[in-house]
Amino acid sequence: MTEQRAHRVAEEIKREVSDILRKDLKDPRLSGLGLISVTEVEVSRDLRFARVFVSVLGGAEEAKQALTTLKKATGFIRSEIGRRIRLRHTPELAFRMDTSIAYGAHINRLLNDLNRDEHNEGGK
Repeated sequence: MTEQRAHRVAEEIKREVSDILRKDLKDPRLSGLGLISVTEVEVSRDLRFARVFVSVLGGAEEAKQALTTLKKATGFIRSEIGRRIRLRHTPELAFRMDTSIAYGAHINRLLNDLNRDEHNEGGK
């Protein structure tokens, strides 16, 4: 198994999971949460396992609720992946929260605050 094939499969799974979340998953617990984005998919070398990283626009409570709902819908999402992508084995899906966007926003705020403080001290 080449890394290139695993990367292509991961990208295809990312595209399909995003599509399923946007069009096919009709869970009322997700509809009130706002935007859920699939940010990355990591696939094992043998293509039997896939970690799906999602980002939720909102607070910690919305993210927790979205992750719980996605874990409950894993069977449906996996069956849709199996129907849409031709693989010998449909990968087991594990949803994880991607905190990199929130972390980047936090660092950006810190840098802006530092820059603002530096500017204010220079003006005195």
